[in-house]
Amino acid sequence: MNFKNVKIRMLDLDLKGCLYLNQFSHEQNIAYFFKIISKLGDGVFWYVMLFAVWILQGIQYSVQMLYLMLGGSVGTGIYKVLKSKTVRPRPYQVHQVIRLGERPLDHFSFPSGHTLHAVMATTIFGYIQPVLLMLMLPFTVLVALSRMVLGLHYPSDVAVGALIGATVASVIISLAPFVGLII
Repeated sequence: MNFKNVKIRMLDLDLKGCLYLNQFSHEQNIAYFFKIISKLGDGVFWYVMLFAVWILQGIQYSVQMLYLMLGGSVGTGIYKVLKSKTVRPRPYQVHQVIRLGERPLDHFSFPSGHTLHAVMATTIFGYIQPVLLMLMLPFTVLVALSRMVLGLHYPSDVAVGALIGATVASVIISLAPFVGLII
């Protein structure tokens, strides 16, 4: 199998995954649920988690907040460069059968910034305060699903966003002791 055939096969699987998940948005209650998840993933949920960590950790949390801010900044930088270089249209823009369930925050699909930041924040918060993983892991999975159910991303957009988020968080956590910060 040559590269072109592999690429065509992967794009076909990506579309099939998107179509399958997007069909759930045809049920009004499900679409509404994932719209709420997506909106919470814009930042509200993460601010609540910041407050929870502050309550659980106390004043020492102030230093740890730097990890999240650094991770968010690095993740946003990577996300913006990739979006501007790949300019992949969103599924609903290319395939008329894909139902748009929520207005996008920007024009392009690859990678999923919501998923990137959800995985990055969950990894860092989970490292700082593992008890919060009980809330954050399910929420992160729902954020990733919401992006596909709402017709905003392909599965590969979400997978790469998750990979970037996990990588950024892992690098920040592993470098923290070397710059004198303690998690």
